[in-house]
Amino acid sequence: SHLCILFNNTSADRKRPMPAAAPPVPAYTGPIFDADTHVIERDLTFFQDYLPAALHDHWLPRIGDGPEGYGMYVGPRRVHNNESNPDGLVPPPGRLKEWLKAMKEGKSNVDGWIAPTPDMWDRDARLAKLDEFGVEGSVLYPGSFISSVGYYSPDRDGNAVFHAYNRYLHEQWGFNADERIYSAPLLTLWDLETSVQEAEWLIREGARVVCMPMGPANDKSPAHPDFDPVWARLNEAGVVIAYHVSEATFMHPLIHAFGEKPLQARRTGQTAWQWMFCYSEIPVQMVLANIVYHNFFARFPNLRIVSAENGANWLPGFLDKMDKMRGMAKNGYWPCGQLSERPSRIFRRHCAVVAYPEDDVKGIVERIGGSECLLMGSDYPHAEGVPAPRDFYTEALTALPESDVRAIMYENGRRLLPRRS
Repeated sequence: SHLCILFNNTSADRKRPMPAAAPPVPAYTGPIFDADTHVIERDLTFFQDYLPAALHDHWLPRIGDGPEGYGMYVGPRRVHNNESNPDGLVPPPGRLKEWLKAMKEGKSNVDGWIAPTPDMWDRDARLAKLDEFGVEGSVLYPGSFISSVGYYSPDRDGNAVFHAYNRYLHEQWGFNADERIYSAPLLTLWDLETSVQEAEWLIREGARVVCMPMGPANDKSPAHPDFDPVWARLNEAGVVIAYHVSEATFMHPLIHAFGEKPLQARRTGQTAWQWMFCYSEIPVQMVLANIVYHNFFARFPNLRIVSAENGANWLPGFLDKMDKMRGMAKNGYWPCGQLSERPSRIFRRHCAVVAYPEDDVKGIVERIGGSECLLMGSDYPHAEGVPAPRDFYTEALTALPESDVRAIMYENGRRLLPRRS
């Protein structure tokens, strides 16, 4: 029977030579520019001093106990998509595979949370960590605070909250630490007067990159000429614009229209449909295409835009479709004049995308015909990334030629933010 066959085959199999083990994957030993890292805010008590007292009752961000239990609150409202631990613990860095497994098992996060290490909240310790990792330069985004972006009023009050956060970021990290850590303060288009003031302050204090909420402002495209006073200042200073994954509030009416609720706990309360259409890659594509189609870079040729932590698998189809829709609208309405060349060419010259380590990076490079607009990002010290920046190569780039590897791991990021000293 089957059992006899198994035993008979076993004796024969013993005589067959074992297949040769696959050769180990060589490590990447070149320089690194990490385009997606984060600060860990140990708490948010600094808002007590930095946010005007008149705004505390309604807009003060804090972490602690409240009417809905322990967590992050904005005034009286709990931020449901924030994960806060009463013991001050954080998820362990670089546990992407464990995190994906945890999600399959219905868990909200990985096990084994740890106390934050000094490099997560201290600039000098992070510089030492970069030395340990072999990282020459990095972009540093907000930590838990970024989960609250969708809770603020898109006006002067919202700008005041962001300015308070930017003061903390500047005092604790600086906006440019030794041309190695480029902190990304928050900037919006929500109120023209205070947005211009914030842009000017950030430039004076040395900001090289700013992080902006995805979407329109005041029912206008972010590339609407009304906002040109903000963009002109950033263009003159050569500041990089970043759209990091965060709450895309302009999708909220659509979520309501489908009978669902926005601002639910990201990993336990958001539906699959919201994950697919209302968060990350679809919103950022809408924003980037809108900016390109508004002839934005003809007005501001010095500006560069980065999509961070929105993945890159969408990029080939996105570039193809932008070109196709330009043709479909050839005789249509162009708010800021028709484009002088293909949208895909404009995008590849002015925009860059941080790939996920699980993306098919080789396939992306082959489909778009190059690697010049792709960046690596470790997401350190978040759990969704890789344990160390060099691991990005092992996870995503081993099938690529050396020239593409070096471009993605280092050259594209350094070209985006060249040293000025």
